[in-house]
Amino acid sequence: MGKAVFLDRDGTINEEMGYINHIDRFRIFEFVPAAIRRFNENGFKVIVITNQSGVARGYFSEELLNEVHNYLLHFVESESARIDKIYYCPHHPDEGTVEYRRDCNCRKPRTGMIEKALEDFDIDMDQSYMIGDRFKDMEFGRRVGLKTIFLLTGYGKGEYTYQRSLWPFQPDLICENLHDAALHVTSSVK
Repeated sequence: MGKAVFLDRDGTINEEMGYINHIDRFRIFEFVPAAIRRFNENGFKVIVITNQSGVARGYFSEELLNEVHNYLLHFVESESARIDKIYYCPHHPDEGTVEYRRDCNCRKPRTGMIEKALEDFDIDMDQSYMIGDRFKDMEFGRRVGLKTIFLLTGYGKGEYTYQRSLWPFQPDLICENLHDAALHVTSSVK
């Protein structure tokens, strides 16, 4: 069994821009390739888990979403790093087209995307992490037994500043950004 880091996308890997409805709006944080490379070098699978309800709402197509994800995969690879897989939920329970409007099991903080990841990879959840900039990422991680790391990028700083007193539990670790999280996680790797 191997260990993994499950990464949220928007606000964690790339700048939070609302809905990424054009490839030009997808801006990867400069520290991301080094962070992912560090995870790779320390034996972690790197798996992206992202809600993308903009598909359901008609803000962008799945074709554009796939274009963005292919760009991300190739960009990271060009920097000698590797994302092992990207899972996304295109649904919304109340809005959007009939095809995508559903109360699904894959929309975080529900666990459908991680269940797919566990079918595809042999992962030791006790040695693995969920990393993201929203409390719902922490809820998701906690539900499946992952250690949780909350980032202050994206929506993180605002949620941490104004909403943390309402959180039913605190994340295992709070970090400035993904690179900071990678340093913390890998410094304790045996």
